[in-house]
Order: sequence, then C-alpha cells, then structure tokens
Amino acid sequence: MTARLEHINISVPDARATAAVLTGLFDWEIRWEGETPNKGYSVHVGSGDSYIALYSPGHDMLAGVQKYKHYRGLNHIGLVVDDLDAAEATVRAAGYLPHLHADYEPGRRFYFDGPDGMEYELVSYDS
Repeated sequence: MTARLEHINISVPDARATAAVLTGLFDWEIRWEGETPNKGYSVHVGSGDSYIALYSPGHDMLAGVQKYKHYRGLNHIGLVVDDLDAAEATVRAAGYLPHLHADYEPGRRFYFDGPDGMEYELVSYDS
C-alpha cells in the first residue's frame, strides 16, 4: 500500500486570520471553510492536492506544549518551495524571522515561527 499526505489539521485561535497569513505567504487558496461540530470553525488552505486544516474550537483553548519535548507534539510543518531565496524574502517582508538555515544533501532549508507560533520549515531541493 502506498500513501501520500493529503492534509494536516492544527488548532489555532482564529482560523480565518491564520488562513489570511498563509494564503499570502505561500500563494495558497482557501479550499473550504465553515462551521464544525461543537460551534468550531475550520478553514482549509493549500493547493489542489494537499492542505492544512486550520481549526478553531468553539471554546477557550489551552496553551500548547513546548516543541520537541512531548509525545504527539507537532514540531513543525515542512513545505517544499521552488525558490528558497524568494521564499525567505517573502517571509521577512511579512515580519517573520528566518532561522536555522542549512545546506544539506540534496537541498537547502530554513525555519521560521509563523502565525500562532507554529514553526514552518521551507526547503528547496537541488535538481
């Protein structure tokens, strides 16, 4: 059996606000949005074949756990970009600070803490 990742679902304080940032940073589209059970709201942002489901529950949220320290914790979301330098310029222009730059076989990468403190890894592979 072969599988591919279709989506990941993360909880955020304001799904619409986070979606606005991500669509601007990554030239993504809103694939779907609407109410969810228990008075929550969800926005799906991404491309035609994969997306991030941004979920805001209809109640107060608890503070998250420290990344890289707990089981079942989401450490970061990795995204492939065609032009890493252009992606970094876009990230910086949006007010986010890239860090942990690295060249490795077969590509280059950097990370940044985006909306709601979620860490993103942007990677570009040499072709």
